[in-house]
Amino acid sequence: MGMNVGSDSTTEDEGIVDINTTPLIDVMLVLLIMLIITIPLQTQSVAIDLPQGNPPPSTEEVPVVTLVVDFDNSITWNGQPVNGEDELQAHLREIAAAQPKPEFHIQPNRLADYKTVIHVMADAQRLGVTQMGIVGQEQFVDQ
Repeated sequence: MGMNVGSDSTTEDEGIVDINTTPLIDVMLVLLIMLIITIPLQTQSVAIDLPQGNPPPSTEEVPVVTLVVDFDNSITWNGQPVNGEDELQAHLREIAAAQPKPEFHIQPNRLADYKTVIHVMADAQRLGVTQMGIVGQEQFVDQ
């Protein structure tokens, strides 16, 4: 870009149409300074001892416990009906204390109340069940 020293026009009301690059240069300098400051932070590393090679697959069979919450909010434990809160908590305490820890699968019905399902999950967590999952979610997918 060139600079106009004089103008051929005799009127003084004509505006300057050149772009003001000062704010652009200021912004670019600030970004450059920020980049220079953050580069040393990105180059620091933490030494971690990672395992080498592939571990052998586990030969231990993990037991699976399935709890089904049906459409009428009835609860079944591995196919057996659960009669009340005390029996459910006794089952949950049993799997929390078992070794090896079994996987706890909750399978809610599409029409089951959210309150019932979340109550079972909260009881399981409170009583120490650590390996918990919700299965059978394909029924909730809209088609």
